[in-house]
Amino acid sequence: MLCWAPVAHLQAQSGGAAAAVQPKIMVIPYTKKGEDIRTILEDDVNKRIALAKIKEAFDSRGFTTVDFTARIKAMARSASLSDDSKTDIKTLIIQQSAADIYVEAEIDARFSSAGNSAKIIMTAYDAGTGSSLSNKVGESGRFLVDDVSVLVGKAADRCMEDFLNVMQAKFTEIADNGKSIYLEVNISENSAYTMSSEVGAHNMPLSDEVEEWVAKNAYKNQYTSPNLSEYKLIFDDIRIPLRDPDTGNSYNPNKFGLAMLQLFRSLGLKVKRTIDRNKLFITIQ
Repeated sequence: MLCWAPVAHLQAQSGGAAAAVQPKIMVIPYTKKGEDIRTILEDDVNKRIALAKIKEAFDSRGFTTVDFTARIKAMARSASLSDDSKTDIKTLIIQQSAADIYVEAEIDARFSSAGNSAKIIMTAYDAGTGSSLSNKVGESGRFLVDDVSVLVGKAADRCMEDFLNVMQAKFTEIADNGKSIYLEVNISENSAYTMSSEVGAHNMPLSDEVEEWVAKNAYKNQYTSPNLSEYKLIFDDIRIPLRDPDTGNSYNPNKFGLAMLQLFRSLGLKVKRTIDRNKLFITIQ
């Protein structure tokens, strides 16, 4: 079981040493609107080299990495990938990779008579919520070499330590306080209920039943006071744990929403659930 308690050890040390316990990281290519993440590397050898080089930089520092290209091939063989929207496919790859963090890398290699150079832009995201953890730009400088892997390696080396330090600081905060999610509970137009409706064995107002459940299930009872109207209840910030305390598996907004369904079922309410990254929407029918 991966333990998140010693997250302060995540900081990469000078000389390339890293802590023995690390989250899984997957490096993926940056894609523009309309580009298919499944094929973005096929037409550009420089991007394939750059992605491998950045993954190598994480590997050399002791992080456990997930190979993006191998993951896509495995999913294609098992027919896991469909022809749904490109955004859905990207999300599916991230979810099924079992990575805790995905690092989106954009590469710009330039060649001229004055010397060749490479620039990389790396952004780390929490795989469960999509929250940004770190963003850095690395530039190789100009060299009279044609090997893109050398240029990308120099660019990565110049920003990697700062990148990891920022990511570590964010993880320390998450380990202490949990991941932040947004919860919105709505009443459908045709529903007979309002937030004031008395429900449950104790005939409490619906809004109070929801808040009481949130208070018990939020990580370390951390959540913001809700915004309440007759047909809507909004929590801007509820904290959930990085890991399920019972199983040790990754915990995400979907699992929090699934647990919440049990509350509404116990109250005899039918609901619909929608999740968008770290935002959970529940509509009472």
